[in-house]
Order: sequence, then C-alpha cells, then structure tokens
Amino acid sequence: MQVILLERVARLGQMGDTVRVRDGYARNYLLPQGKALRATKANEKRFENERAQLEARNLERRQEAEQVASKLDGESFVVIRSAGATGHLYGSVSTRDIANELTTGGFSLLRNQVRLDTPIKTIGLHDVIIVLHPEVEVTVQVNVARSEDEAERQARGEDLTQRDNETFEFEEDEEVEGEEGAEETAEADADDLSGEGEMSEEA
Repeated sequence: MQVILLERVARLGQMGDTVRVRDGYARNYLLPQGKALRATKANEKRFENERAQLEARNLERRQEAEQVASKLDGESFVVIRSAGATGHLYGSVSTRDIANELTTGGFSLLRNQVRLDTPIKTIGLHDVIIVLHPEVEVTVQVNVARSEDEAERQARGEDLTQRDNETFEFEEDEEVEGEEGAEETAEADADDLSGEGEMSEEA
C-alpha cells in the first residue's frame, strides 16, 4: 500500500513523502495512529491544504519533546528483578516494564516509545533509547538488579555478573576437588584394608 506520511517515520521517510509499506503495517499502525494517509488524489490535495497546520503542530510537539529530553537524557532507572547466581533473570524486562518505571519516575511514556530490540534478560546496566518524538530521541540507563544494594554497587561500576560467574566457577571447582579428595580417601582406605588382609593370612 502507498501512503503519504504526515510526520517523520524512522526508516520510512519525512513528512509529505509518499512511500510503499506493507498493508498490515499501514492498517494496524500508520493509519490509526494518524501518521499517514492512503496515497489517493483526494488525500494528496488534503495534505497540501493542511500542510502548514501539520508542520506547525509537528514543530510544537518537537519543542515539547526537546524540553522533556533535556531532563530525561542520561537519567538512570532501577528495576528490581529475581535472578540466578549467574545473573540471568527469572523472566525479562520488557518495553512495558521500562515505560512503567519511567512513568513512576515522573515521565509520562508509552511502551511504543521505548526502543528495545530484545527484552533484557540479565542484571546489569543497559542503555535504552527513548523516542520522545520522531525527531527527538534520548538514551537512558536501566539498572537491572536483584536488590537496591546491588543496584548501587552496579551504578558504582561493579560487575556483579562477572563476580557471580567467578563464584559459580569457584564453587564448581570446590565440588570437583571435594569429589577427587573423597576418591583418594576411598582408595587409601581400600589399600589399608587390603594390607590388613595380607597380614591376617601370613599370621
């Protein structure tokens, strides 16, 4: 389907561009969100008549977004989640979770404004892009930890994932050494018993 963009859309084009997109993308997102019109003669004429108003509205929204961006850019938000010894979460942190966290922090945000290619599945510091306007993006830091204390340590630069992995490996090594020691003790006990048997026969 061909559509006329009513605002800049990432990876598609600028306001006023006529572009071809998949029918589902147009029907489910661009058209209902008011980001585009079907590319018909009537809509082309309508766009030209309303272009000045659209540009003015876009400018106003961009200025509002820039004001929010000046406060939000570089901010850090803590998300507490349960995780295993190696730092892998029991679940994940999604765009909805991040949007809720930012809203709780005083920034009104929708989940579709959070750009996250894949859900976050490990503890640590994660940079996430927030799209405040088609022409205004900022980066925030999402500090995923198992507790507030861990979040503070991560914020200071401590890599808890690496420490946990080392601890996990150390525990495994201790288990292996313990098993080897048990095997050596068992072999020694067997030798002692064998020696006692020989002495009994000689007697």
